[in-house]
Amino acid sequence: MTKHPLHKHAPHRGRWLLSLMIGVVVWGNHIPSVAVERPQESTETVAESSFTLHGFGTLGVARSSSDQAEFVRDLSQPRGISNHWSGRIDSVMGLQANWQATRELELVGQVVSRYQHNESRDPEVMWGFAKWDIDGRLELRAGRLGADFLMGADSRLVGYSYLPVRPSVDYFGPLLFSYFDGADASATFPLAGGLLRTKAYAGLSREKGSSGGVVWDASDSTLKGLVFDYFTGPWQVRASATHVRLSRDMPFGPLPSSLHTAGTALGIPQAIAAAHTLAVGGSTSQFITVGMVYDDGPLQVQGMVNTIRHDTGAFENSQAGYLLSAYRLGAITPYVGYSWWKSKSKHLATGLPNTGALIALNQGFDSVLRDSASDQKTYTLGARWDIMPDVALKAQWDTINGKPRSIFPYRAEKLGWTGHTDVFSLTLDFVF
Repeated sequence: MTKHPLHKHAPHRGRWLLSLMIGVVVWGNHIPSVAVERPQESTETVAESSFTLHGFGTLGVARSSSDQAEFVRDLSQPRGISNHWSGRIDSVMGLQANWQATRELELVGQVVSRYQHNESRDPEVMWGFAKWDIDGRLELRAGRLGADFLMGADSRLVGYSYLPVRPSVDYFGPLLFSYFDGADASATFPLAGGLLRTKAYAGLSREKGSSGGVVWDASDSTLKGLVFDYFTGPWQVRASATHVRLSRDMPFGPLPSSLHTAGTALGIPQAIAAAHTLAVGGSTSQFITVGMVYDDGPLQVQGMVNTIRHDTGAFENSQAGYLLSAYRLGAITPYVGYSWWKSKSKHLATGLPNTGALIALNQGFDSVLRDSASDQKTYTLGARWDIMPDVALKAQWDTINGKPRSIFPYRAEKLGWTGHTDVFSLTLDFVF
């Protein structure tokens, strides 16, 4: 996701957009950049007024061609859409306040209403931090920060800031974390004719996820990582690495303890090991990402890949990527994209004989392992129409070709699920 080319035709009202997103993803002159703003521009602080209050929103409807599984925007959503039009997954409303307390100190708060793990749309605080700009090159922030260890992830709820209807589900879908409570520090240096921005961050998650009516509390999971951005001409390149230590086990019910009991009683160490491998609390995950954005005149291209590794057996390791290309034609920008998301089985087994009451244990263990499987490719065709300042209408068609085992990206999948569906979407994005 990158800066929409229509920013070149922005009226003077685009100035306040800079304050709207300056905390984590700094906005451009009219249509903001989901990539981090170029460092030389970040020295222009929002000094037009000491306090600003603005908002953003998306009114969206979507449907899929299949009633065998529910398509979701990301894995924080407990339910999705099937073969009926619904505004469930994409509709969002948000408000943001910025107070430039001094030349160096800015306070930022953001509240968003979105579809949550408990099926409510109760407002939640997404951002709430203080930013200290020391000298235009070194910046410190502390409080509630957007989790941007996937390129563009911290602005993925602001539909007006990016080109497609929604960020790539294959790429961003497995990211549960939208924010964390902690701190980060970034520094900018000239390098080889361009600018290098480095950032280190650490903090605690405060979020929950849901699937099948069961809520998983990921609160107090620790996140820490490094981000490197390089800017030169129309190019931005990013590499990042994030380490997550999960705080709590998944709600697997009595399965782990039953496996341990059966393994102990029958003298089968493999069953005991299978019980231990389902432990999520205390396990670690690593997110490694590389991305690039090219934005020059009417043409923009972006591509990103990630690798996610888990040391718990409850989640399969995965790789994902996407490529998006767009070309502006007046007020309309058509775009095409391709993405993929594939996980790899860890080939674990209980070692228990498949007889009697042990059949249920084996089936339960296999079911847990299958739940995190993904294997699909998505082809995207869409268009964005900037119908007036600060308002954009988007239409998009996604055709998803996956394997029947690819159930992690969905909700309420049925036995007849083939892994294939088409998703049709319409959204109206706006800022005010």
